[in-house]
This record gives sequence, C-alpha cells and structure tokens, in this order.
Amino acid sequence: MHSRLKYPVPAVAAIILRGSEILLVKRASEPGLGKWSAPGGSVEIGETLEQALSREVREETGLEIEIGELAGVSDLIVRRDGIIRFHYVLIDYFAAVRSGEPVAATDVSECRWVPLEQIGRYDVTESLLDRLRKHGLISVGG
Repeated sequence: MHSRLKYPVPAVAAIILRGSEILLVKRASEPGLGKWSAPGGSVEIGETLEQALSREVREETGLEIEIGELAGVSDLIVRRDGIIRFHYVLIDYFAAVRSGEPVAATDVSECRWVPLEQIGRYDVTESLLDRLRKHGLISVGG
C-alpha cells in the first residue's frame, strides 16, 4: 500500500552535548510520541538547515546553540498498517549551548540533561541511538 505523501520531509536535530551528558527531549507529537530524542524538527521553506536547527531548538527548549559538525544523515520512514505515515530525511548536527537553560516548550513535554552512560534507561528513538553508536558516544547495547 502507498502513502498520500509525495516527498520526504527534510528535518534537522541537534545532538547537544555538555561534558558526558546529552540533552534529551520527550516528544509530545508523532512521529515518536512519548519517546526521548534530540531536539529538532522540520525545515520550513526558505530556511537553511542551520536556521531551521537554531529555530527548532529555541522553540522546543528555549536554548540558543552553537552548531558544530554534521553528525549524519538518515531516513526515518514510519509505516502503519502497510501505509507510509511519515518519511523524514534526518540531518543531525552536533551542537553546544550558547545561552539559556532548557525548558520544555512546543512539541516536547519534557527536556533534561542525561548522562550518556544512563541513556539506556530512557525510551530513546532508534535513530538517535544509532547516531550515538556510530560516533562512539555509547556502546552497542545503548
């Protein structure tokens, strides 16, 4: 079965590290409702990837960030009942906090600093876990 979607949606996320901790946000909407992930969202028309990333992090957490290196690109394709419900091209960047303290806002119900060695205690999106493993930030088991 096919989807009504015509094209994948570009989306950005910030892997924000502070020492041995990562900032996680709990998703308040689909896809990933109730899961923990990196802050981010869809790129709007006319935005660069960096502009979209800064805006999404500010909207979700109130933080101003310094964007670092590209962490990777991957697809997030969510199928339900044989139909593609979501297809995002995820573009992840490493980032650091420039100013502010994280406070959950749009699209997230919680945000918190989590020690990387404790990430397995959270229901984290597989795409974020994969990215962290590929960069050697967590072990294979999470």
